Amino acid sequence: MKKIRLSWLVGPLSVLLLGIALWRHGNQVLELAPDQEGWALLLFGLGATVAAQWLNAIAWWALLQWLRVPLPLPQVLLLFVRTNVYKYLPGGIWHQLGRLRWLRSQAVSGRRALLAVLLDPLLMMIAALCLVPLGGLQWGLGLLAPFALLLLRPCWLNPLLERLLRSKRAMLGPAEECSSDAPLLGSPWQPLLLELPFLLLRFAGFGCCVATFSSISSLGLGVWLAAFCLAWVVGLVVPGAPGGIGVFELVLLARLRGLIPEAELLAVLVSYRLISVGAELLAAAGAQIDQRLAIRSQ
Repeated sequence: MKKIRLSWLVGPLSVLLLGIALWRHGNQVLELAPDQEGWALLLFGLGATVAAQWLNAIAWWALLQWLRVPLPLPQVLLLFVRTNVYKYLPGGIWHQLGRLRWLRSQAVSGRRALLAVLLDPLLMMIAALCLVPLGGLQWGLGLLAPFALLLLRPCWLNPLLERLLRSKRAMLGPAEECSSDAPLLGSPWQPLLLELPFLLLRFAGFGCCVATFSSISSLGLGVWLAAFCLAWVVGLVVPGAPGGIGVFELVLLARLRGLIPEAELLAVLVSYRLISVGAELLAAAGAQIDQRLAIRSQ
């Protein structure tokens, strides 16, 4: 129990350390104000990140199809992007809980609904690790990261999912049970492949921030991409860090420290966090408006 409680301190501690770094280099960061071209790049990055939200939703719809949950694409897309902003609430599970409750309202079994919620971040993590080798060997990490694909083999995937189902069964509520079902057959390759362009679009938004405050060529595109994916995976899996806030930034700071000026990296991280949150709010607002217009038209 103590270990669980300590893990929830990671997020606040990461935010504190990031705040200290910003305080130390605050004046240097402020001096890196973007010019007209820089603002155009940031705007393009915002658009790419908004598009990434919708592509992520399409990947989740493909996952539902693989799980034999044939729900209409428009409903799934709107629900996904509308609940995405809930991940920034304390606890970091409210986006998953919102999707779970919606699936249950669509007469999806508790087991299938929970699998859909749990497989989504797992596929995103595996897709991100598959991109890490583009940054080179990285002390062996570039060789080890693609082995995450082995988790999708049914002989490994089913035991892993059973363990996750047992640990997350409380999300269904005390009155519901996660009934047993036949093991999953095959691997969700199509949803995984859709996660790759989603991550590349997210990186495109990040790359616009890099081009505004630093230089892609300073490290090479592959190194930036690998560092981004690694930080994104850590921010995804660490508990107590809603939306990966603080953890994502701290991992990138640690990974690239000494390779580029810290003030430039901090400016990139702050601008990307603003773009990321702004894009998710815009996508969610668009989905909410679309839903209200559909209700009025009916």
